[in-house]
Amino acid sequence: MIHPTRTDLMQLRERAAAVVNSVAILKARRQALIRSFLESVRPFARSRDAIRRDYDQALGELHLTEGHEGMAMIEALAATSERDVGVDVTEHNALGVRYRELTIHGPFVRTPLERDYGYTLTTPHLEESLHLFESILATMLEIAAFESRIKTLGEEIMRVTRRTRVLEERVVPALRADIKRIVQAIAERERETHFRLRRFKFARWRRPESEDAGVERCGSDAGRALHQSGPHGATE
Repeated sequence: MIHPTRTDLMQLRERAAAVVNSVAILKARRQALIRSFLESVRPFARSRDAIRRDYDQALGELHLTEGHEGMAMIEALAATSERDVGVDVTEHNALGVRYRELTIHGPFVRTPLERDYGYTLTTPHLEESLHLFESILATMLEIAAFESRIKTLGEEIMRVTRRTRVLEERVVPALRADIKRIVQAIAERERETHFRLRRFKFARWRRPESEDAGVERCGSDAGRALHQSGPHGATE
């Protein structure tokens, strides 16, 4: 419950100033998060575009290879050239936001000599499709590292934005409305006190005049009685 006193007014003003400072801090934090988000989005968007182009080209080369070599041979070559992919997941902190980042152990793109089959027996379309798919794998792992950071930063930006809007649209207007009511109540009380003081001073100023007038009336009545009684005090 808020009482219309000067102490409560000072406390509300201090609270409103603290909330306004908090809003400014949250806005600055949001701007920093947005800058970090944009720095991560740009390479993420470029990588997605590159994957889309390479994937279309790789599928085209794979279809040509399937027509020349047959799907059975492609599956056999894929089984013989299979290998493990090394990836480490580490946690990082950006502006107080914790996210996971991938550390890739590459390279993933191999030369024809590094593959476990005779590349002289296959068509160039197969080598081209394998090269494109390995490049896509490396790019997708890089995107996965960016995606985790982007998702976490986006969620933090939304959370800070919601908190800022609540403070700006609800808390600050409510505090200012309470301050305005207390100021009006204090001003009304001061006007009432000033009016009572003026009435008191006016009553003090009018009281001596009435007393003097009563003394003068008493004096005139006594003089008239002496004049009527004569020099010896007897009435004529």
